[in-house]
Amino acid sequence: MKNLNQNIEKHYLKERLFEDIITRLKEMEVDLDSVTRSDIAGVDEFHVRGAEVSKELAKEADLNGLEVLDIGCGLGGPCRMLADDYNCNVTGIDLSHEYIRTARALSKLVKLDHKTKFLVGDAANLPFDDGSFDAVWTQHAQMNIPEKKKFYSEIKRVLRHRGLFLYYDIFKNNDDIVEYPMPWASSAAHSFLFKTNQMNEILNELGFKQLSTKNQTKAGTAFFEALVIRLKEFGPPKMGLNVLMGQSTKPKLLNLLGHLKSGALMLESGIYKIE
Repeated sequence: MKNLNQNIEKHYLKERLFEDIITRLKEMEVDLDSVTRSDIAGVDEFHVRGAEVSKELAKEADLNGLEVLDIGCGLGGPCRMLADDYNCNVTGIDLSHEYIRTARALSKLVKLDHKTKFLVGDAANLPFDDGSFDAVWTQHAQMNIPEKKKFYSEIKRVLRHRGLFLYYDIFKNNDDIVEYPMPWASSAAHSFLFKTNQMNEILNELGFKQLSTKNQTKAGTAFFEALVIRLKEFGPPKMGLNVLMGQSTKPKLLNLLGHLKSGALMLESGIYKIE
């Protein structure tokens, strides 16, 4: 498992990421003393539809003032949104040392470091006491986690009584072979996709009650199609996912779009409550 985690971290590695973001902000003529969340929104939410879908998901639950854990937090964009818009105290955890270093620096940059904290850690072995959080939030993380039951069991363990689990993820939609590379994996060796009914079965066994689900595939496909048009017309943006994926951005995103359109993969968000 240690070697797998190291390989996954290597897949996401972009050295001196914060420094690159700062350089880009300067090129955009953004005053570094007054950087806002919107200035960095193109890069700090590494999932389909970015900040837009995070805001939608947050509106589906009463999160005001809660203690929230974001598993697979990346650069911490959703953490800062929950802290800023919902007065949450948010902890983010991720395998990537560079992502966590950058997340901390970005929170300080936008003056939200007092409401957010970030730790390097393993989603299947969370470094928190039982019942530490009112809500657990995760977006596009489980695809890299082979031990599904352990992952969701850990979510249950750190949740308080009647705590909420919110997710937005990519799932297999049928038994078609998935071709790589994808944004989360360069090969099948680091990808552990499964179907929504399998997740639901695990969560039911653990005592979770499903409150809502939403098929996000159509919205995600429309997002990618519009993005491809913009890329063709204007080239890569100064502050976008290309900052994280570099030259592999286009083939990875086009491949994901193709699988969503063919029906091999799907996007779904939802909320569960622990009973």
